This record gives sequence, structure tokens and C-alpha cells, in this order.
Amino acid sequence: MSVPASQSTAPTSRRRRQRRLTAGAVLLVLATTACSSLGRTAVGTVSYAIGPETAVSLTSPKVTGCHRLPPSGTTQVYNNTLVDMIMYRTPNCTGKDTVYLGSRLANNVAPRALPWRSYSFVH
Repeated sequence: MSVPASQSTAPTSRRRRQRRLTAGAVLLVLATTACSSLGRTAVGTVSYAIGPETAVSLTSPKVTGCHRLPPSGTTQVYNNTLVDMIMYRTPNCTGKDTVYLGSRLANNVAPRALPWRSYSFVH
């Protein structure tokens, strides 16, 4: 005895299962996307010198926002993170005199140039 295709239960249960899997995958992607920017950090360290004898290292700083350096600024920066940076001569990450500092690179300021006073990450 054969059953007409419209009455068969196998295709509908397969379709339901496929729809559930698809819906679950979509929800997982949406949840991951929504939470991905929360607390993102630049994996690695940012190091800079303050004067001739003091060095500072920050481990995994946040990717978002402007990061201020000490008021005196710095003339040596080491970006040992997985994210590129932009260096600014102002304390609030503004101005046109900037330098793009790629991931795992360093920058030294020219002898008579102004020091770096802030930085942000490219994300």
C-alpha cells in the first residue's frame, strides 16, 4: 500500500527539524553579534616610555574610546597587540597630526617633534 506524498509524515518532520536548526543557528549568530562588542580588548600589550627611566605596559586595553597618556606624553610607543592604533599629539584623540601604528609595530617621535598624548584603536 502506498501513501500519497501529501500525507507522508517524513518530509514534514524533516522540514520542522531543519527549520528548528536554522532558527537556532540564526539566534546563535544574533546573540554572538550582539555581545561581541561588549568589553572587546586589544589582545596583547601597549608599552610606552615616560622619561628616560620609566616604562609603562598595559595588557589588553579596551578597543573602544580614547586612551590618554600622561600629560607629559611619550616619545616611544610599542603596539604589541593584534589591533592597529592611531597616535595623537592631543590628549583627547583629535587633530590632524596623527600616526597610524600597525599591530606589532613601534614608533619613536622625531627629536624636536611634540610627544604623543593619546591613542585610539582602529576597529
